[in-house]
Amino acid sequence: MTFLPPEHPTLPSGALDALMNASHGDPFAVLGLHEWGNHLVVRVFRPDAERVVLLLRDGAERVELSRTHGEGLFEIMCQPVSGGLAYELEVTLKSGAVVRTHDPYTFGRLLGEFDTHLFAEGHHWNLYEKFGAHLRVVEGVEGCSFHVWAPNARRVSVVGDFNHWDGRVHPMRKLQECGVWELFIPGVGAGAHYKLEVLNSKSEVVLKSDPFAFFSQNGLQTASIVFDLHRFGWRDEEWMEHRCRQEWHRRPISVYEVHLGSWRRKVEDGGRPLSYRELAHELIPYVKDMGYTHVELLPVAEHPFEGSWGYQVAGYFAPTSRHGNPDDFRYFVDFAHQQGIGVILDWVPGHFPKDLHGLAKFDGTALYEHGDPRQGEHCDWGTLIFNFGRNEVRNFLIANALFWLDQFHVDGLRVDAVASMLYLDYSRKSGEWVPNCHGGRENLEAVDFLKRFNEVCYNRYPGVMTIAEESTAWPGVSRPTYLGGLGFGFKWNMGWMHDFLHYMELEPVYRRYHQGQITFSLCYAFHEHFMLVFSHDEVVHGKGSMLNKMPGDAWQKFANLRMLYAWMYAHPGKKLLFMGGEFGQWAEWNHNRSLDWHLLQFPLHDGLRRMVQHLNWLYRNEPALYELDDTYDGFEWIDFHDADHSVVAFLRKSLGGDVIVFVANATPVPRTGYRIGVSNAGFYSEVVNTDAETYGGGNVGNRGGLWADPQPWQGRLHSLVLELPPLSVVGLKWTRPRPAELDGEFVPSGSLATRKSLD
Repeated sequence: MTFLPPEHPTLPSGALDALMNASHGDPFAVLGLHEWGNHLVVRVFRPDAERVVLLLRDGAERVELSRTHGEGLFEIMCQPVSGGLAYELEVTLKSGAVVRTHDPYTFGRLLGEFDTHLFAEGHHWNLYEKFGAHLRVVEGVEGCSFHVWAPNARRVSVVGDFNHWDGRVHPMRKLQECGVWELFIPGVGAGAHYKLEVLNSKSEVVLKSDPFAFFSQNGLQTASIVFDLHRFGWRDEEWMEHRCRQEWHRRPISVYEVHLGSWRRKVEDGGRPLSYRELAHELIPYVKDMGYTHVELLPVAEHPFEGSWGYQVAGYFAPTSRHGNPDDFRYFVDFAHQQGIGVILDWVPGHFPKDLHGLAKFDGTALYEHGDPRQGEHCDWGTLIFNFGRNEVRNFLIANALFWLDQFHVDGLRVDAVASMLYLDYSRKSGEWVPNCHGGRENLEAVDFLKRFNEVCYNRYPGVMTIAEESTAWPGVSRPTYLGGLGFGFKWNMGWMHDFLHYMELEPVYRRYHQGQITFSLCYAFHEHFMLVFSHDEVVHGKGSMLNKMPGDAWQKFANLRMLYAWMYAHPGKKLLFMGGEFGQWAEWNHNRSLDWHLLQFPLHDGLRRMVQHLNWLYRNEPALYELDDTYDGFEWIDFHDADHSVVAFLRKSLGGDVIVFVANATPVPRTGYRIGVSNAGFYSEVVNTDAETYGGGNVGNRGGLWADPQPWQGRLHSLVLELPPLSVVGLKWTRPRPAELDGEFVPSGSLATRKSLD
């Protein structure tokens, strides 16, 4: 075979100039192997190279390419060859290093037409298997493929530590029908740092992190990192198989909400946050010991600003590298499942930050965000709003939700700020928002997106749960879409939370005037599948800790908080408590420091923690507290009229006929001989007493339980005469034991669940 070194570039001057200044939008048209007159020409553009050698027949034949332009264009010509010309390149860099590689511009199209069709329709649910950086073998060559959506960009290049971050070296091919850019780069392996250099529609060159990166740097360093997602070996088969059969509305759900960076820190190592693997072996045993069923993590997707707590996401497909790599996070989830603990993630499809390296103006246009600032910006948060009316954007978000369920086995997604998505006038004044096509304030595109998101999640992953943080009266948030609802599994009960906290923050002497605040929630408690929450939002921004919200001296603060938590567990609805609340932090939550674990050396704090632990035990073991959470069949008022004494009484029931009576006394005055009506004769064992001495109370109670009197009261055939401790909740479970069975079975009040086995 005869090779002819050209003396001058074979490219037209316009194409040559575009290649030199990195503005050529179709590099495959000029680089690699091409016909040139009656010859074939191989063109290689490597500004970082001193010389380039063509290797033929597995390196047995070597032909040096001619440098036809000083900026790094190398060329060689030869006669046409039947069957094509197979070659490799040996590149001697200016640093002296020698690299042997295949030519990226000899590989054909990577993304199939069916993939681009589904993406354009907005229905490519496995989009993360195609987009981003994927280690793969193409035509027998190992390397990494890159795909990114940037339809209005003039040129996109992959830059990284493998090409000295030079955007001229690896420009990408554009698939015109969908605006996706792609490139396969031989030899790029796991751990390579990269970004996407975009010559945008405004002729500006910007460096963007990969929207589909599976691993990224964090903080001020924002490079994406190539990561192999196929190496981890899961061991949670039993959990996953069991999960898909769960009907969570009929099961106990008690959630411990956690910010991973501040739950506990390594003081002996400079106060650094724990890694995912350390958290697996410290956080998960704690959650299990406390009796929670699930742990909910504030967003773990990559975010640049620590102070956003993860709610301003820049890398939607990457667990933050603050605590380790994606497999480390998988280890955390896998270990949790093996210990019987579910993992819920906070997910943020409502907005994203304006950081230059992120999604904002990705190709120079409003690509992911809505173009009209009246619809595309959250003024309160300084963030951008996704354009839910665009197929590709909806696809990006739904595929992202499925990515966490698929690749990380998470058990649920708590969707942040749903109210801000549903209403076009959310936190906007008149004239600052655009009505929908019917003249209304509802964001119809966002509603359609949320319905589709829920349908796809539940269809593809039975047994998961989706949870809405939604604070308005939007109807049917947790009802199926086929009944006109949004399709969520659960909704945070923000109304209950605000009413109860306001009531509890009052001095007890004034509570008699606000009885309606603690009874109103039962007017709507069964309109949705509710989750009762005291979340991170209630202990930041000057709101004080849960303990410091309570009135009175230290003893009364703890008594009030014990009463509040027991009331929450007695009230219909699933449960969630933010970390630190379980042992009574005095300080407001600070994301930059650890919780104050040293407080557990003090009896009042440790007593509160043990009470929460026992509440979780009782909740998980008493079907009356969870089986009928969404119907009046499981709840019945006994008396809610006694505002003068700030006392309420109600009962919870199970499908099997179990009954637990709850009585709350919201004043610091003990009530002696307080009679309430009950329907059933028999013995009522005291299973809850928040004034128990073991929790830091005064040990006023009912000596482990009492027999119902045959005296009718409050329209019922029997009654109980109770000792109500101050600032307390007392719970009594109806049983029918023979007197002999009482011996050794029950202990005096002073324990949450009165069975000796608990202590």
